[in-house]
Amino acid sequence: MDTWLVVFLLVAVQRYTSAYEGSGYYPYADDEDSYSGRYRGTPWCAPIKVKHGDVSCRAPRGEHYRNVMGTRCKIRCKRGYEMQGHNEVLCMASKHWSANYACREVRCPKLNMPSNGGYKCSDGSYFNSRCEFFCSPGYTLKGQKTLTCQHNKIWTAGESTCVDVDAPVIKCPTLKDKWAEPGKLTARVTWDTPEGKDTADGILTDVELKGKPPSTHFPEGLHKMSYTVYDRAGNKASCRFSVRVRVRRCGPLTPPENIYMKCDSDGDNYGATCEFKCTGGYELQGSAARVCQSGLTWSGTETSCAPMNVNVGVRSAAALLDQFYEKRRLLIISAPTAANHYYRFQMTNLQHAQCGLDLRHLTVIELVGIYPAQIGRMRHRLIPPGLALQLRLQLQIPHSTFTLVLIDKQGTDRHRYTYPITSAEIFTTVDTFPLRKEEMLQQQEAGHTCQ
Repeated sequence: MDTWLVVFLLVAVQRYTSAYEGSGYYPYADDEDSYSGRYRGTPWCAPIKVKHGDVSCRAPRGEHYRNVMGTRCKIRCKRGYEMQGHNEVLCMASKHWSANYACREVRCPKLNMPSNGGYKCSDGSYFNSRCEFFCSPGYTLKGQKTLTCQHNKIWTAGESTCVDVDAPVIKCPTLKDKWAEPGKLTARVTWDTPEGKDTADGILTDVELKGKPPSTHFPEGLHKMSYTVYDRAGNKASCRFSVRVRVRRCGPLTPPENIYMKCDSDGDNYGATCEFKCTGGYELQGSAARVCQSGLTWSGTETSCAPMNVNVGVRSAAALLDQFYEKRRLLIISAPTAANHYYRFQMTNLQHAQCGLDLRHLTVIELVGIYPAQIGRMRHRLIPPGLALQLRLQLQIPHSTFTLVLIDKQGTDRHRYTYPITSAEIFTTVDTFPLRKEEMLQQQEAGHTCQ
C-alpha cells in the first residue's frame, strides 16, 4: 500500500471519531432504544403518552427523535377534556420533562338539589353527563327537564326548580234549603266549613268566606255564597254554593172599605196575625183577627165593616148612648126653637164640615123645641120626643137656651158651650183627645183625608 494512502485514511478516521466524540452518537453502535446507538450518551426522556390527548414534538435533530434532550412537545386534549398542568414541556438533561401533563375530563359545576324535588345524572357532573330533574307530587318543574354537561364546563340550561302552581282543592256544601219558622221571615242555616287541601305541602294560609257565616239567620230568598282558599305559593281555589230560605205564605189580605187592618211580621207569612178595626160609624162583621195557618189558609171568617145602625126605639137615653160607646163621639146641639139665631148659625157652619166630622167620628144629634113639641134627630133619622127628653134630662141640657155638648167615645162630657163655635175650633178640641192620636196615625197610613 502506498504510504500516502495510509496516512490519508488514518487522518480521516481520526477526524470522524473526533466529530462524534462526546455526542453520544455512534453510527455503528446498537442501542437499547432501537436507534442503533447513534445517540449513545445523549439524555433521553420517557416517551410522552397522553390519554385523551394528542402530542406534537419538535426535536433538535429532526422530528424522528421525539424524546431526546431539547425536544419540545405541545399537548392538546381531546374535546371534553382539559389540560392539567402545562400544555408544552421540554426534555431536560435530567432525562425528565420540564412539567407534569395530563388531560382530565371536563367537569361542570355541581347542580344544586331543588327544593321539593331532585335530579339523577348519568355520570355526575362530568362531560356529556345527562341529568334529569324531577319534582315531588304537587309541584311542577320550572325550567328544562334534562341538562347536559358541555365541553366548556357549562350546562345546556340553567338550573331547574320545583314550584307549586297547582291550585288547592276545596269542595263546598250543597244547596241549603230552609223554611222560616212561624211568625219569622228568616231561618237559621248551619253547615260545616269546607276543608281545603293543598296538593303540594298540604298547608293552607287563608280561608275566605263571601257571605254570611254559618249558624246565622238568613232572610227570605236565594243567597250566593263562596269559599276561597290560598296555599303558601299564593295559589287559590274557590267553590260556590247557595242558601235558600223559603217563607210559607197565605197570600196578602185586602182590607175592606172603611176598615183599618194591622198585621204583624210580613203580613201574610205563616204565623202572621192581622187585626181589623172599623172606622168610626161602622161596625165590624166577621173575625176581628185572622192568623195565617200552617196549611197556608187564613183562620176565621172574612171581615167587613157595615154602617153603624143606631136603634132609636130604645126606652132610655142610657141605652141610646151605649150604642155609641167606643164607636162614635157625640156633638149634641140643643136650642129652644129652630129659629134660634145661635142654632141657625151653628148648623150652617157644620153643614160645610161634614167630612171633618166623619174623619173625627162625630155624630151630630139635634134637640130642638120644648117637650112635647120637642124634635130630636141624627141627620135624617128622627128620635122620639120621649127619648129626646130623657137625653136632655140625663145630660142636664137646659131647654131654654142654646147649648152645645161635646162627648167622647168613652161617654165623658168633655166640653160645653153656650154660644156657637166654628167647626175648626171643634176639630182642634177633638184632636187633643187621647184616642184621637191613634186614629190620626191610622188615617194617615190609610190615606184618609178631607183634602
